[in-house]
Amino acid sequence: MASQGSDSPRFAYKGDRLKPLRAFCQTARLGSVSRAAEALYVSQPAITLQLQALERDMGVRLLERSGRRLTPTREGQILYDLARPLVEGIDGLDAAFRDQIGGLDAGELHVAAGSSTILYLLPKIVAAFRDQHADVRLALHNVTGAGGLDLLRSDAVDLAVGSMLDVPSDLSYAPVYRFDPMLIMPRDHPLAKKPDLKLEDLSPYGLILPPKRLTTYRLVDLIFQQNRVPYTVALEVGGWEVIKQYVAMGQGISIVTSICLTDADHERLSARSLAKYFPARSYGVVMRKGKFLSPQARAFVDLIQPDLFTRRSYDETGHSER
Repeated sequence: MASQGSDSPRFAYKGDRLKPLRAFCQTARLGSVSRAAEALYVSQPAITLQLQALERDMGVRLLERSGRRLTPTREGQILYDLARPLVEGIDGLDAAFRDQIGGLDAGELHVAAGSSTILYLLPKIVAAFRDQHADVRLALHNVTGAGGLDLLRSDAVDLAVGSMLDVPSDLSYAPVYRFDPMLIMPRDHPLAKKPDLKLEDLSPYGLILPPKRLTTYRLVDLIFQQNRVPYTVALEVGGWEVIKQYVAMGQGISIVTSICLTDADHERLSARSLAKYFPARSYGVVMRKGKFLSPQARAFVDLIQPDLFTRRSYDETGHSER
């Protein structure tokens, strides 16, 4: 066998990169060495040594302290974005291999969503998924936007479905559906047939809105403030179904998203578009960047938006549910 010439390229072997990269990704995600050690079932000194070795290997500082958290430096963020899908892909290799062999005949899928999404958007999607993958145990976690993001970050759920305004840098949001804002009122209400409905026409009537902590309330307040139109809140109550019931009882009017209006609602309520004043509400898929999705999760997402994995025009200006 001929020997290689002296001018042949030489490649330095970097050793086992997986352990230090896994330690780095967990520390960057969780914000501390101690929490990373707990997640990986190793000692804190072991994590520290792996991080130091990785920084020496890469030749740059990868983490810095911001308050009580460790956060990636500029270079660290670049490495994190590159390494996380690789680490998670390797860690999920066994499960992915078993899923590919067994198809979608077994497994679990956890999806976070708010009440409005579960009630109005997901029923047909869930039914189709159950028809195609009856052996997969599907769990819908009914949580508000902030709660859903916490579940995503802790890997308690595979993905979330809902509406977003502000998308954190560690998440991706792909809007799929858009729904108009609607004014709802009893069918005999004076505004039901008023021509050329204006925002100021709502001022004399009390509004029924979700609690102040939710996005809908804040958005309504912002629009009225921007247009310098006074308004009053007659009642704060959670849930579109409850709001619609109180509107039908004549307790006030409300501003909702058309996603929640059914044929039965149109028989007891009058609804008029407020798209002239309020932005349309988008609903779509929220995923953690770099998250390894199981075949079950990919199948579910594909029912929501078939081209999600080939299209990468993610909306990075979404917002949290309700």
